[in-house]
Amino acid sequence: MALNVTRPSRFKSYGKHATVDGSGQILYTCPANCVSYMSLIFLSNGTSNASDVDVVWNDYDNGDPITVIGGKNLSGGDFIQLSGSFLVLEENDTIVLTADNTAGGNDPDIGGIVTVEEVFLPQQG
Repeated sequence: MALNVTRPSRFKSYGKHATVDGSGQILYTCPANCVSYMSLIFLSNGTSNASDVDVVWNDYDNGDPITVIGGKNLSGGDFIQLSGSFLVLEENDTIVLTADNTAGGNDPDIGGIVTVEEVFLPQQG
């Protein structure tokens, strides 16, 4: 999904694993002097144990955490994909993945991948 932008930009994917219940993993932080168009959030459960997953967008400018995915239960081997639209992230905004309530008291292994187009903005001075 290439947006028609006239500034230098790049497409990049980032990934992390959530391997401790209740501990958030930052999947993505929008860089300085940049606006990012996030076109994909993909989560997969790499274990045979079900886990609940949350994905939260922390909007740096207004301090509001926005739940993108809340308490979605992923069975062993299950996945969820959000695509077909995009979030516009600004400098220092973050996307955080948290796994919780993993079945049997086991450790989770929720893989998260995001894909963004990072548009570089000139520094104001």
